[in-house]
Amino acid sequence: MSNIAKNYNRRKISFKYGKGSYLFSTDGKKYLDFVQGIAVNSLGHANPKLIKAINNQSKKLWHVSNSFIIPEGEKLAKKLAKKTFADYVIFQNSGAEATEAAIKVARRYFFSIGKPKKNRILCIKNSFHGRTLAAIYASGSKKMTEGFGPKIQGFDHFEFGNHKSLNKKIKKNTAAIMIETILGEGGIKVIPDWCLKELRKICTKKKILLIMDEVQCGIGRSGDFFAFERSKIKPDIVPIAKGIGGGFPIGAVLMNKKVAAGMTAGTHGSTFGGNPLAMAVGNSVIDIILNKKFLNNVKSISEYFLLNLNHIKNKYPKIIKQIRGRGLLIGIQLHKNQVNFIKKLTENKLLTIRAAENVVRVLPPLNVKKNEINQALKIINKVCSEIQ
Repeated sequence: MSNIAKNYNRRKISFKYGKGSYLFSTDGKKYLDFVQGIAVNSLGHANPKLIKAINNQSKKLWHVSNSFIIPEGEKLAKKLAKKTFADYVIFQNSGAEATEAAIKVARRYFFSIGKPKKNRILCIKNSFHGRTLAAIYASGSKKMTEGFGPKIQGFDHFEFGNHKSLNKKIKKNTAAIMIETILGEGGIKVIPDWCLKELRKICTKKKILLIMDEVQCGIGRSGDFFAFERSKIKPDIVPIAKGIGGGFPIGAVLMNKKVAAGMTAGTHGSTFGGNPLAMAVGNSVIDIILNKKFLNNVKSISEYFLLNLNHIKNKYPKIIKQIRGRGLLIGIQLHKNQVNFIKKLTENKLLTIRAAENVVRVLPPLNVKKNEINQALKIINKVCSEIQ
């Protein structure tokens, strides 16, 4: 009997080791892993460069308090600031921590300029911002919040794609709008660039902050370093995690100079956030992903994958309703519940994971090879042919 709590509905598979795009189970089977820890292993399993970074740093220093300067963290923050809109970074350990920190940064900013009542955060209904207490109420999902009362106050919600709903919900006490650029758990729904531009205009006009949650879609997953980059907008705050650690727990909240001014000494902290070991891995991941050839390859292989998935959709229109996504954050929306489809894919040694709206989430590593994409396409086509 397992002594681990039952808060996960775990599949009856366990793994001995992984290499690149593949996982090898304890019973000797080889699986093509297009879950990758839910978009965490951005460079696949056991990446040699990340192993080297961990090994080298582990021989020197694992952890020191944030009461001291951590050179590895300074180095990573500088790279992130140079590449992005951000002037400052606070390091965390996970996506939920990063979104919680983003909420704190937004509220603290208005407090610091003498507007403490301007503290409400406006989010998309049934979005996803993490599993911590404030994050589940930010998500606005009844399923996620059930049994975790009393309700955490300070969040309002609008319907996805409904600009009238959004404008109605902005009040005098609204501090920020927080959205995922691409809704992950919500069904791989890409917010169009024109919507993002309009959102930035609204926030600027209303003098409120824009928080873009890029925990799942950021760090190259969309084909750009950040998914919002195509729209040419500049948010005020961006929480990140998942892909930046390549499998090692790292999160961060990026912010511009204006909002960072409120985060004075003692306003936020994290015991493990920004530790030297995590920062060494993060630096290695960023050095690889920021290579222009790397991101161009993500775009190229994504175009190939999406094109061929749409061919399969056209071949089996009664099974596949829509192909969604951008880059290597892909959703196959089915007409029926996706549980059996995912089970069939697993039986054929392809690992995927579910999202809302009957979507099968497909998340290869960013350095996936074309022959591995072809293998996945072959399995998806086979499963469609078997269940039609």
